[in-house]
Amino acid sequence: MGGTKCVCTLGTGPDDIRAQETLPTRDPATTLPAMADLLSRWNTGVGAIEAIGVASFGPIDLRRDSPHYGRIGATPKAGWANVALLEFFAKRFAVPVGLTTDVIGAALAEGRWGDARKLTDFVYVTVGTGIGAGLIVAGKSVFGCHHPELGHVRIARFAGDTWPGSCPFHGDCLEGLASGPAIAARAGTTAGSIPVGSAIWETVAHALAQLAHVLVVTVAPQRILFGGGVISAQPHLLPRIRKSLALSLNSYLHIPEMADRDGYIRPPGLGTAAGPLGALAVAADTYAERTA
Repeated sequence: MGGTKCVCTLGTGPDDIRAQETLPTRDPATTLPAMADLLSRWNTGVGAIEAIGVASFGPIDLRRDSPHYGRIGATPKAGWANVALLEFFAKRFAVPVGLTTDVIGAALAEGRWGDARKLTDFVYVTVGTGIGAGLIVAGKSVFGCHHPELGHVRIARFAGDTWPGSCPFHGDCLEGLASGPAIAARAGTTAGSIPVGSAIWETVAHALAQLAHVLVVTVAPQRILFGGGVISAQPHLLPRIRKSLALSLNSYLHIPEMADRDGYIRPPGLGTAAGPLGALAVAADTYAERTA
């Protein structure tokens, strides 16, 4: 479930997709029943569903001891705050239902099937309608009193850049400077219409490199995967992010994994399928947990 669209997938992994359909993310009263109806049709017409995994935009309350467990928090997505996602699906389907964020789901998919296989510490970053990061440390997703919300970190601004940003909560946080809507708001046009040579891309790459800097000096991942609609549509951003990260770190750390810049910061191995496959990874993990 993304801020713009929801991709529903029936299957067990990238080599076994039985059905897939994309629905627009409208208001909850329209979007959730549409997904439930689709899953019900698949359940009777394509193959019996054994578990459901939901990987959604957030923030989401994932504390199982919380009275708000499974609910969306203070999201910028209008009308979705406090929506009980987990409860909605659990009440309609007599199968195990698992829930996590869209970026954690994508990270789990990359660890199971993609370019993070055999790695214990890595990060999946999505840059699209919003910006988020799924952190896997010692083989498990990072979670304390809340899941990480790295799209809203404050960063060192690009020299001379005074644009106020577009985040309704923080203005010029990372998401307010480098997400798809932020780029469009700054340019006055869609991200896809901005020329590769535009100075806007330097500010975007700088902002994303600042996130990579934070990740390197905090969780020290073995690899950082950058995905999402903005990255897939603007692949020239990756080499710019690598260069900007090197300048930002200023030779402070000498990490073997970072010697190969192209290998350290790279697109997800699953490509644009990382997000949808994240839901299957959550479903598989949930099924294994409930049937163990």
